[in-house]
Amino acid sequence: MNNMPKNRMLKLKTRPVGAVTSDHFELVEEQMPELQEGQILVKVLYLSFDPTQRGWLNDVKSYVPPVQIGEVMRASSVGQVIDSKDSNFVSGDLVQGTFGWQEYAAVNSSTGIMPIQKVPEGIPPTSALSIYGITGLTAFFGMVEIGQPVEGDTVLVSGAAGATGSVAGQIARIKGAKNVIGIAGGAEKCNWVVNEAGFDSCIDYRNEDVAARIAELAPKGIDIYFDNVGGNILEIALAAIAQNARIVMCGAISSGYTMESLPPGPSTLTNLIIQRGRMEGFIVLDYADRFLEAIIALGTWVSEGKIVYQEDIAEGLENCPSTLARLFEGKNLGKQLLKISDLK
Repeated sequence: MNNMPKNRMLKLKTRPVGAVTSDHFELVEEQMPELQEGQILVKVLYLSFDPTQRGWLNDVKSYVPPVQIGEVMRASSVGQVIDSKDSNFVSGDLVQGTFGWQEYAAVNSSTGIMPIQKVPEGIPPTSALSIYGITGLTAFFGMVEIGQPVEGDTVLVSGAAGATGSVAGQIARIKGAKNVIGIAGGAEKCNWVVNEAGFDSCIDYRNEDVAARIAELAPKGIDIYFDNVGGNILEIALAAIAQNARIVMCGAISSGYTMESLPPGPSTLTNLIIQRGRMEGFIVLDYADRFLEAIIALGTWVSEGKIVYQEDIAEGLENCPSTLARLFEGKNLGKQLLKISDLK
């Protein structure tokens, strides 16, 4: 182990109040740790970037503990085992876990938000973090279990060019929705949502009147709204729901997940009463025992050409803070990843 290179990592230095910048993290170099019994040493290949990571930087109670000052920033990751003292893993195994913003991780296979798992043979490492990762699984369970699309539904999806929203809309189509409408920022994203992801239409919230466009595209109302943004778009969508609508509360990226004052709740909330609608939040970890079911379904749909997905890959450990910021600046198209190292 003494011949191993040193490990570079980004540790949380100060908690951001607003936007995340490199000033909130410290890039440090430490000696590679000695492996203990039951541990594996992983060379990190790719990191996943998700809006929830911004929430983990706040010192507030959530579904997982906040990242502490001085800790390596948490992130879902794919890596390659280079040494093992765990009989379940051998050198060369491609694995998925919560390895964080660092080049190497010495971990127990049961640590992290979810246990470390081998990446199934034939799945590219990036796909394990995108379509078959948390975002793809979130889209699957959010739409199938909470949205419950049926034949003929009209479905509205915000954040439609993102990793979760784009897949959620395609799943609605597979399940029989007749009219799938996306909301995204900018002509390039909207074109991709319609021409590549196969939505019927896409509203450019930066350049169009969202309320007017929803009224035009869904004159009988919205049966399912898959919400990834919260804020004003949620307020507009609630005003346009049909009777017995289902509102899937997946994310609220418009809030920035910051500690700054949040906008007031939607003034149109009482429309849920009038339309007998249901509004439900969820965390994908609630369905951990069913992940394999979702991965098989997603894999089948991808192989049949019914689902397409996009990956936006940055490079370089030092660029982690700016890559996380891209999510909140609306710069990413599809799943935001960052490459740390090449697969051997």
